[in-house]
Amino acid sequence: MDTDAVLDLLKETAATVITPRFRALSGGQVFEKAPGDLVTVADRESEIAIAAVLQAAYPDALVLGEEAASADASLLEAFAAAEHSFTIDPIDGTKNFVNGSPDHAVMVAEVRGGAAVRSWIWVPERAEAFVAEAGAGAYRNGVRIERPAVVAGLPLRGATSSQPLRSNAPAPLQISDSWMCAGVDYAKVALGEVEYVAFRNDWPWDHVPGALLLAEAGGFTGRLDGSAYAPCGPLTPWLIGAASSEVLEAVRGPIASLVG
Repeated sequence: MDTDAVLDLLKETAATVITPRFRALSGGQVFEKAPGDLVTVADRESEIAIAAVLQAAYPDALVLGEEAASADASLLEAFAAAEHSFTIDPIDGTKNFVNGSPDHAVMVAEVRGGAAVRSWIWVPERAEAFVAEAGAGAYRNGVRIERPAVVAGLPLRGATSSQPLRSNAPAPLQISDSWMCAGVDYAKVALGEVEYVAFRNDWPWDHVPGALLLAEAGGFTGRLDGSAYAPCGPLTPWLIGAASSEVLEAVRGPIASLVG
């Protein structure tokens, strides 16, 4: 499938499965996978729809969906070893979706040989499409993203969903609430609205799409030890999506001191 066809798949799935349920979910359509970890019928149905099309187009690829992995943890091991794979986050920011926030997204990424090669983030309520291809740039609604340079001497603006990190951040960190949706969070860094976002969890469906988008916009996603993020690497807590490797280096020490 070409890049536009995959984006169309995400848009069509959102229009038919997700958006009709936005702010219209009944109590019987929302479930807890674990305390505080929500899933809806829209998550499950949209993942099935997207996975079916991708699997038909690429029968030899492994398709790793968030909800499928929740039911079968062995898929994560298979993903780490796969030569060709796709990740699917059917509704990134499910809690936002349930609570009526427009900050939710549908995300897919393609991985070959352990490296992300294409990614798609569709934010239906804002009609924003973020598409990236390795070596070919990052785009917002078809316009190439050129991330503004970080201005030396100004405070580095950050965001996180971690309330303890926000409350206890030492100077020079300035950390506000994130958008509680990895796809939106990464896009905000790529567009220059913040210089970094700190994430607690390292699930591939959450981070492969945005990390490629950020990389193609000139940014960097890394771990608290300073190493670069790798889609098929071991899962470890805490990732930082940053405007540059220099920004990561500036903030990782203070963050590590709080969360390590």
